[in-house]
Amino acid sequence: MKLDRMNSLKRTHYCGVLRDGDIGKTVTVCGWVQRQRDLGALIFIDLRDRTGIVQLAFDDTTEKEIFDKAFAVRSEYVVMASGLVRARSSVNNDIPTGHIEIEVTDLRVLGQSETPPFEILSETDVKEDLRLKYRYLDLRRAPLQKNIMMRHKITKVTRDYFDENGFIEIETPTLIKSTPEGARDYLVPSRIHKGSFFALPQSPQLYKQLLMLSGFDRYMQLARCYRDEDLRADRQPEFTQIDLEMSFVEMEDVLSIGEGFVKRLFKEVLDVDITTPLPRLTYTEAMENYGSDKPDTRFDMNITDVSDIVENCGFGVFADTVKNGGTVRAITAKNAADVYTRKEIDKLTEEAKGIGAKGLAFIRWVEDVPTCSFSKFMTEDEMAAIIEKTGAEKGDVVLFCADRKKTVLSVLGALRLTVAKRLDIIPDTFNFLWITEFPFFEYNEETGNWDAMHHPFTSPLDECVQYLESAPEKVFAKAYDLVLNGIELSSGSIRITDPELQKQMFTALGLSDEEAHQKFGFLTDAFRFGAPPHGGMGIGLDRLVMLMCGADNLRDVIAFPKVSNSSELMSGAPGNVDEVQLTDLSIAITKNEE
Repeated sequence: MKLDRMNSLKRTHYCGVLRDGDIGKTVTVCGWVQRQRDLGALIFIDLRDRTGIVQLAFDDTTEKEIFDKAFAVRSEYVVMASGLVRARSSVNNDIPTGHIEIEVTDLRVLGQSETPPFEILSETDVKEDLRLKYRYLDLRRAPLQKNIMMRHKITKVTRDYFDENGFIEIETPTLIKSTPEGARDYLVPSRIHKGSFFALPQSPQLYKQLLMLSGFDRYMQLARCYRDEDLRADRQPEFTQIDLEMSFVEMEDVLSIGEGFVKRLFKEVLDVDITTPLPRLTYTEAMENYGSDKPDTRFDMNITDVSDIVENCGFGVFADTVKNGGTVRAITAKNAADVYTRKEIDKLTEEAKGIGAKGLAFIRWVEDVPTCSFSKFMTEDEMAAIIEKTGAEKGDVVLFCADRKKTVLSVLGALRLTVAKRLDIIPDTFNFLWITEFPFFEYNEETGNWDAMHHPFTSPLDECVQYLESAPEKVFAKAYDLVLNGIELSSGSIRITDPELQKQMFTALGLSDEEAHQKFGFLTDAFRFGAPPHGGMGIGLDRLVMLMCGADNLRDVIAFPKVSNSSELMSGAPGNVDEVQLTDLSIAITKNEE
C-alpha cells in the first residue's frame, strides 16, 4: 500500500475527547488502528491515541477509494481520518466516546505496521520481558500512557508549587568527582585525564549545599541520580529526585514546605485531601512499634514487648533470651485463626528464619481455650498476663519472636506486613508520616566502625554533640524521612555548617584530616567563607508517581526502565564498545581466569 501525505490536512481533535456535544462537527483525528471490523457493506475502525479510542464508520455512502483503504488497514497502522461526528446507532458505554462515531469522508494511511509481537491491549498477560524488549509498543497501552501523563502532571505541579514558594530551579553537574555516599558509583572514564574518572551523582548533595553558600537561599531541581545497587520493585539504577535545599531555616521550616507540597500535589492531581500537619514518629518509636523505620500505618498490629512477663518463666527460650540481654516481643493478628492454620504458621516460621530468627512461638485461639506452642512451660498467671498485654481474643493469632532486639524488630516488622497482606486488611488510603531523630551512626559489624546513617554533613541534635567521641550510639541526628504507605519517599536533614563541628564529625567517623579534605575538601573549604544555616531533602519522584498511580512497580511509571540486572532490554544497554574507544580511554578489558 502506498502511504498518503498529510498535505494541508491537520488534526483538529484528539480521539478520546469527542462527545455528544460534538455531533454535527467536521473533525480530523489521527492515531493507531486498534482494530478493524469488516462487516461486508459496513467497516468500523477503532482509532486510538493517548487520549482514548473513537470509532470510525464506513458504509455504502463512503467513496469507494476511502472504503477500500479502510478495508486494507490492519492493527497498528497509523491513519488520519476526517469526517462528520454523528450519534452511534449502537451505544458502547465502556468507553467515553461510546455515544458517537465519525462518518469518514477522508482517510489517509500515514504508516503501515507489521503484525506486532503482542496485541496492544490495556490488560495483558504478555510476559514483561517481551513487553520491555518492545517498550515502544508497550507504551502504546492505555495504563502506561496514563501513568506517564500523570507523571508529567505531577512534575508540572511540583515546579509550580516550588516556584510560587520562592525556589529557583538550578541544574547541577552530571559528571562529578566520586565521593562516598553509601552505594556504588557509576564511573565514567576521562579521555583527557588518563586514569581518572568522573562519577555520576548519587544525589546533588554537595552541590546544593554549595548553592546555599552561593546565596541562592531556596533551590530545587528535578535531579537525575544514579546508584549502582541491586534492584527491587521500588528501585532503579537511575532515578529522579525532587531535590530541594533552603537557607536560614530549621527543621520545622523544611517539614512545613514538604507538607505543603504533598497537600497541594494530591489535591490537584488526585483530588485527595491530605490532612496537615502530618503525624510524626521518632525513629525509636517507629522501630519499637512497627519494626521498621518506614512503617505502613494504614493498619494496626503493633509490636508488643512481653519480656517483663517471661523473663523468669519456665520456657527456656524466652527466659534465657531475656537474661542474655535479648527481648521477647509479639504481634497480634486479629481474626486470623481461620486463615492461619498450623500449616500456615509453619510457613511464617520459615519466612522468619529467612530473615534471621531462630523460630517463632505462637498462640492460635480457635476453641474456648487457645492453642499455645509454649503453654506447658507457663503458669496460668503468666499466660493470662500475656493474653492481656497482647490484647489477644478468641479468633486471633499471636506470633512471638525471641532474640536480639535488632533481629526481633526486623522479623516482626516483616511478618506484620506479610500477615496484613494475607488477611487483606490494608485499606486503600494514603497515610503519610514523618520519621524524625534518626541515629546519626550505625555500627558496621564487618569493619567494626561507626558509619553515618545518612551522610557526614547531617547535623546532630544539639544535646547529642557531647557523645560524638564517647558514645556514638547516643548520637541522634536532625534528620527526617517522609514515609507513605510503608515506602520511604524522602530523606533529608539539617546540615552541619560549623567547620569545627564538621571536623569533629569526620574524626568520629574515622576520617583523618587528609582523607576528609581529599574527599570533601571543596565543600569544607567553602564553609570557611560564611555558610548560612541550611537544610533540605530529596523526594523520590518515581516512587511518588508509583504510589499515586497505584502501580506495583517503578517500571510502570518510567518510560524506558532497567530490569533487575540493570540492563535495558530494548536497546541492549549496557553494550560492548570497540577497541578504538577503549584505547582512547587507556582502558583494557581483562577476563578473570576460572
